[in-house]
Amino acid sequence: MSTYNRGASVADAVRSVVAQTADITPPFELIVVDNNSTDGTRDTIARVAGTDPRVRYLFEPRQGLSYARNTGIAAARAPFIAFTDDDVRVEPEWVARILRAFAEHPEADAIGGRVLPLWPCAPPPWLTREHWAPLALVDHGDLPFGVSPDRPICLVGANVAFRRSVFETVGRFATDVQRVKDGIGSLEDHEFQLRLLRAGRTGIYEPGIVVHAEVQPARLQRAYHRRWHTGHGHFHALLRSEHLERTRRGTLCGVPMHLYRQALGDAVGWAVATIAGNASRAFGHEVRLRFFRGFFQTRRREHLEKPRHDRRPELRRFDSRP
Repeated sequence: MSTYNRGASVADAVRSVVAQTADITPPFELIVVDNNSTDGTRDTIARVAGTDPRVRYLFEPRQGLSYARNTGIAAARAPFIAFTDDDVRVEPEWVARILRAFAEHPEADAIGGRVLPLWPCAPPPWLTREHWAPLALVDHGDLPFGVSPDRPICLVGANVAFRRSVFETVGRFATDVQRVKDGIGSLEDHEFQLRLLRAGRTGIYEPGIVVHAEVQPARLQRAYHRRWHTGHGHFHALLRSEHLERTRRGTLCGVPMHLYRQALGDAVGWAVATIAGNASRAFGHEVRLRFFRGFFQTRRREHLEKPRHDRRPELRRFDSRP
């Protein structure tokens, strides 16, 4: 569990983990990594650790979620490493269900489950499941299924576990697409799982593994979602994933041409939905435009940083496949 300046909520998150009801042998340990907090986080964890020897406190001064997670991975001693967040409450059989899932699926190197909301109040009507991604909420249904290159859903870091051997094979979490302090829209989970799948490893979505995430009131506002999608576009521009970079018509200012076409379609869709009075659909188009804006701004900045003689339109083919 990585934490940054959440001294007021991290104690409840820790208590939910150590309050597991199943008898687990050998016992698990909970490593809490303080990512350079400036509030009372250290004292809060120390009080909990003083009553339960399974809780270990570590301090990581380098700012960033990937740095904190990687520090925890290096210190972990068990063959399975699970991750959760400092604003999450895991269910009483969380650890036991993770271990059971790995035992039932020896072929899987990653196991993830549901992340369900603890709303501070009734969510606004527009905040449907279509808009759950900025809240890091996950619910892919009641049936388990495999995660593979054919179905590469992202198992989010609030509720995911890996075999320790995975980190020895594919490395640890990337630091160039990580969340830093209160930045949002980052891709450390997604980037790691892309590497895992490219290495021929697979995962399982197991809906019986459940955690509950506190949704902060500010995240019920459209402004937060707009900022998240802009940040998400920025991080995707840094990631350069194959499914976004693949294009038959080349790039302009470093942006694949199909993203311009998609943005034009979203602009038209936003206008039509707005005129029709369909606010929810209009907002869906708007946040996709925000994604494009973040992506374009990052790629354009990279383009302008090139020597002037290299700033010609990049109408080149990245990949000839459809």
